[in-house]
Amino acid sequence: MKMFIGPPKIYLHKQPVDFRKSINGLSLLVEQEMQLSPFSGALFVFCNRQRTRLKVLYWDRTGFCLWYKRLEKDKFRWPRLMPGKVLSISEQQWHWLLQGIDIQKLTPHQPLQYQSVG
Repeated sequence: MKMFIGPPKIYLHKQPVDFRKSINGLSLLVEQEMQLSPFSGALFVFCNRQRTRLKVLYWDRTGFCLWYKRLEKDKFRWPRLMPGKVLSISEQQWHWLLQGIDIQKLTPHQPLQYQSVG
């Protein structure tokens, strides 16, 4: 099932968060720690300390939405070694992360931009 079709941006908060936080607490984290606008329509992804749960906050132009996923037997391969406090990832990387694939180890082909064939 495609949950988020064509999100404008996907941001990961690298540090684990207290999962008692809900919409208000997470939107404050987006503004204060991530230095981003929670009203942008982007997906803001948070993970718990055990890396067994995800929360995704986003604004759908009428209100905030909060999506939650809990793994029963495994852990999310959270990109802790990638630089920065906040990561911007592609939609493909987002799907890989949900499937349990380590996005730190997968690098797709870099897009090329040419001006002419000759």
